[in-house]
This record gives sequence, C-alpha cells and structure tokens, in this order.
Amino acid sequence: MQPIIRPLSAAGFALLAASAFAAGVPPAPATPAGETTDVVQGTKIADPYRWLENWDDPRVQAWSDAQNVRTRAYLDALPGRDAIKAELTRLITSTSPAYFALQARGELVFALYFDPNFQQPMLVRLNATGDPESRKTMLDPNVLDARGLTAIDWYAAAPDGSRVAVSLSKNGSEDGTLHVYDVATGKEIDQPIPRVQYPTAGGSVAWTADSKGFWYTRFPGDDAPEADRHFLQQVYFHVVGADAAKDRRVLGTGDGIPRTGEIFLDNTNGLKEVLASVQLGDGGEWQHFVLHADGTFTQVAKYEDRIVAATMGPDGALYGISRKDAPNGKILKIAAPYAGGFAAATVIVPEADTAIVSEGEQHALSLTADRLIVRDIVGGPSQVRVFDHDGGHASRIDLPPVSAVDEVEPLANGDVFYAVSSYTRPRYYAKWNAQTGVSTETGLAVTSPISFADCEVVREFAVSKDGTRIPINIIRRKGTRLDGRNPVLLYGYGGFGINMTPEFLGAKWRLWIDAGGIYAVANIRGGAEYGERWHVQGNLTHKQNVFDDFNAAAEYMISHGYTSHDKLALLGGSNGGLLMGATVTQHPDLARAVVSAVGIYDMVRVELDPNGSFNTTEFGTVQDPDQFRALYAYSPYHHVTTGTSYPAILMMTGATDGRVNPMHSRKMAAALQAASGSDRLILLRTDRNSGHGQGSSLATRIEEQADELSFLFDQLGMR
Repeated sequence: MQPIIRPLSAAGFALLAASAFAAGVPPAPATPAGETTDVVQGTKIADPYRWLENWDDPRVQAWSDAQNVRTRAYLDALPGRDAIKAELTRLITSTSPAYFALQARGELVFALYFDPNFQQPMLVRLNATGDPESRKTMLDPNVLDARGLTAIDWYAAAPDGSRVAVSLSKNGSEDGTLHVYDVATGKEIDQPIPRVQYPTAGGSVAWTADSKGFWYTRFPGDDAPEADRHFLQQVYFHVVGADAAKDRRVLGTGDGIPRTGEIFLDNTNGLKEVLASVQLGDGGEWQHFVLHADGTFTQVAKYEDRIVAATMGPDGALYGISRKDAPNGKILKIAAPYAGGFAAATVIVPEADTAIVSEGEQHALSLTADRLIVRDIVGGPSQVRVFDHDGGHASRIDLPPVSAVDEVEPLANGDVFYAVSSYTRPRYYAKWNAQTGVSTETGLAVTSPISFADCEVVREFAVSKDGTRIPINIIRRKGTRLDGRNPVLLYGYGGFGINMTPEFLGAKWRLWIDAGGIYAVANIRGGAEYGERWHVQGNLTHKQNVFDDFNAAAEYMISHGYTSHDKLALLGGSNGGLLMGATVTQHPDLARAVVSAVGIYDMVRVELDPNGSFNTTEFGTVQDPDQFRALYAYSPYHHVTTGTSYPAILMMTGATDGRVNPMHSRKMAAALQAASGSDRLILLRTDRNSGHGQGSSLATRIEEQADELSFLFDQLGMR
C-alpha cells in the first residue's frame, strides 16, 4: 500500500542547484573580532566573539537581525519551500488529535490533548475508562492566548479529581506560574503563584491526601540576588485559598538541597506523605526525602546510595531503582517508617541483562494495588515487566517489535494504560487487563493520513573507534538500492542518560523519504540504551566517545552503500547540537550539510549560565584540571580553523531559550562564517518568540520543519 499523501507538484520539488541560490544570498554581516583572552588552568584561550554574548547590547540584536535577514533571503527564495510548508501543514493538521501525560485520579482520567488544528495542547478530562467520547476541556491555552504563545508546562491533578494545578508559561520561556482550577466548573479558584517552574530544574506539585493543599517547588523572588533567581529551588506547602506569600517552606537550602538541586515531588497514590527526589544538576545523581504531614522530613537516600529513581507505593512502601553495584539497575523496597532508608532496603528485583529506565521523573516504576510495572530499555526499544509488590510472579506485557513504551498509568481497578510508539505507526494507548494479563488497544490513539507501509526499519551496528558496537536504526523504503547514491539524514544526541527510543516519524520524515531520502538514528553512548555503563562511557572526561560513535555511524552508512559524503546530512539539537559542532570541527569533510538546533558550542564558558551550572555533573567543569582538558579538547567554538572547507550549516536558536544560552549559536556562527574556506553557506536563524522548543506553537514548529527540509533538499540536490 502506498502512503496516503497528496504529491507535491513537480515545480514544488524542482529545487535548483544549491550553488545558484548561495550566489544570490547577501554576505554575512560584518562581525568584528575582539582581542579577548582568558587564562584557564594555565592555558591561554582566545574568545574573539565574546561581545556577542550580551543580548542587551543593541549591536548584538542588530547583528542577529541581520543574520535573520540573510537566512530568510536564502530560505524564502527556495522554490520548494512554500510547497513543503503547505504539505507539512496539510499532513499535520489532517492527523487526529493526540492524548498524552495521562493522570488517573478519583473517577476521572486527565490528559493533555493536542488538536493539530490549534497551536497548543489543552488539558482535558475523561471518564474512569478513558473513553475519548467523554472528553471535556478543562483548560485551553488557545483561548487564553490567540497567538499560541502561552503553553502548559505541566499539571498535577488532586487525588480525588476535584482540582488541578497547572504551570503556564509564555514564549517558550518555561518560566512558569502556577494556577489552580476547580474541575467541576473549570474556574480558577486560587491566586496564581509565580516562579514555580524554570529550566533546567523544572517544577513540580504533589497534592495532599484530602486534595485541599499541595507541596510545590518555587524559585527565589525578585528580592533575591539576580545570580540566585534560577537556582536554589525549594519546596513550599500551600493550602488552597491561603496567601502564597505566607506559605511554609518545608525543604530547601540548609536541608542538604544543593544550589543546582532539581526537585520532583511524588504523591501519585494520594497518601499522607510525599516523596521528594532531588537531582544534583543533570548528571543522574539523586537523593530522596519523605515529607511528613507535620512539616518534618526524613532523608531516605543520599547521593552515594545511587538510588536513581524512587516512588511511593499505594501501601506507603518506597520502591527505588538502585545502580549501586548494578549498572543496569535493581529494585529495592522499604516499608514505612523507612528506618535506615534505602541503605537498609530489600532487593526485590535483582539486576538483569537489560537496563531499567531511570530518566528523571519519567522513570520506570509504576504501581497498582497489587502489581509493580517496570519499564526496561533494550538498546533503544522497550520491554515491560510485571511483578507483585515483592518482586514475584514475573511476567511481560507483549509489545510490537522495535517499539517504545514511554508512559504507564495505573487505573483505579488495577488495569494499566500504557503508550506505545514506533517509527512507522502513530502513538497509541493500550490497556493491560490485570485479571487476564491481556492487552487491548484503546480509543486513545492517533490516526494519520501518513502511511509508512512502503518502508522498513532495519537495525544495524557500526564499530566505534574503541571497538564498541553502536546500533543504528535505519528507516528506508523497501527495495532501496545500496549504491551509495541515497540522501541520508543521520540523527544523534548522546547525553544525560537520555534514550533515543522509537517514535512515529510523521510528516517531516515522510516528505524526506518521498524525496528519496533515508532517515537513521544512532544510539550512541551518553544515553542509557544499554544502562548506566552506556551513559558514563559518554559523559565527563569520556565525552569524546560520543563524537567517535557518531562518526562511526556516519562512516558505516557510507561504507555500506547507503550514501556518500556528498549525500550525507547530519541533524542534532541541544546536547545534540554540541554533537553537531564537535562533528563539524573534528570531521569537516564528513557530510554535505548539517542542521544544528539550540546547540552548546563554547564548553569553556557554558557553566557560567544557569543551565550550564546544572550541566556540570554531565559535562564537567573547567575548575577541575582533567575535566577542563577534556572540555577544551572538543569545545567546538575553540576548534574552528581558518581556511577549513566546512559543510553547509543551518544553525537554529530561540531568543527566550532558558536551557541553552543563544549566545552559543551566535558565537559559533560568527566563528564559522569568518573561518570557512568553502563557498557553502553558514546560516543563523533566531526565533524571537521561542525558546528551547518546549512550549513552541504549532505554527512555529511547522516553520522550523519547513526551513530544515528546504535547506537539506537544496543542499543535497533532492527533488
């Protein structure tokens, strides 16, 4: 069966040679190189574009605007761009609405609901069975803000389902204010509480058992020193209707919470006590506290205990994923009152050959009244195991091949909703029946006009510089000839223990494949696709392994006939933008074109930003001699070399990004534009109304995708 998509006109894809368009693009704006130098760990380091760090400087804003004018002069002139944008819009808006972030509370199931005919997801409620026909809208940001620039960061429904707390932010800033709504009326019933959410620490709420109050995270106010306003996250307790200015602080500085603590609150089962899990920056080190109703707390795990995720079961017992002497993870249990903490806990599920997922608050443990559901990752795809509360009666939930489960939500009757994703099928929820052990698909499923029935997913392995086998997930049309002529887009991330799992390819990659392309995802180190070993082999002083893995994956695609250097494109964002920068500076002749979004490029100064301070547990710090040497050795900005023939590069950033300072993209673009010895374009695109990507409107995302595809089609000569 062929994909059900309307073909573009011949003119729509008739892109002219890249050089013809490059010739008509105005030159990059003048960028004076300064004489700024620093001495770090005895090493003299030049920083000629330091002046571009200051966004408050009108010269910097004018320079950025001039870069945008140049970038738009190129992109908007591409004859295929309008057709690509139109087809992306048609396919995306023809896709059915999607449900995600389910929370079953009382007799209701809450969810975020994204209708692609609107700009932002909305908060809805369903009946206890999750029947989509019962859907009622609770909060619609599209009504609050017609421009689509207000977004829901997260929400927390009360245990009885009567109230819901929602963090809202604007312009992709993730700078969230908390609002409380009555579920029956949909009306706001409390005064907003500011500063409850900011990247990277995020924000969290946990309701009391009686649904009348909640614990919540808050950052310092305007009366605090400016340097502290995005640090020192603390936990406060609030009674609905009370004055938030008088809320009692229950956990924070002085209680062992570090400056870069990231706090996640858990009371999923509506108990009298709450679990507070505190990550040290972004590196995967955690400590855990039980917050009692009387305002006291008990610490149940320190960082050195290596409890990387925990939750409180319906019986009040604590369940934790331990990586102490168990890189793949083992599960511990300790009953109240938690004497001795997790150090005295019992192992109920020992370490296995596959790794238990432990990504931040989205970890692998979910509990019903009598079952423990555990999500594993097997190199990228998922596995789901089911146990009783003591680790016995093990079984598995059947899953499609090469698929991922990214969400598990227990229901009041003991059944479980879980979300399934794959490269070739849109995301859907299945329901596992606790009595029969059988799963059935639910109506909470996305349908799409896009079909990948003509495609296949193959999983192959490259060999990295040190001999490590690196998985590559390759999505290609059936019958693709491996003659070295196919355009290939290789995606990578490789950091923070974040796993690159299968997800539906959607409109953008359907257009890519229809234009003759192959899409590939490399499961490089730095993630945790094979457990904590895989992560730590790609962080701190081992970060170079990440770049070697990605290069090996790219060379594999070339040596095995998928593509050639002139038909290869690379894509990454955020930490993956760092990957793009390192790959471009270490292997400038590897690919023809690169798209690098919201990237980190100056590894010497990255920790001076709030987000960079949170990242030191993953990247390291220049204050440590060994870590400095590793950081400086691969820092992309410091390894741009004059006269090098760099590939065509589209760099994308958002002016309100609180996760990665946009100055990285400005400085890196300036350095590359000044140094490149090729005639290939180095372009910088800055969106003034978006940040790191979270909270961006649908219109913003479609514009970004249209720019990416148009750039890549032109540079690789695709039609």
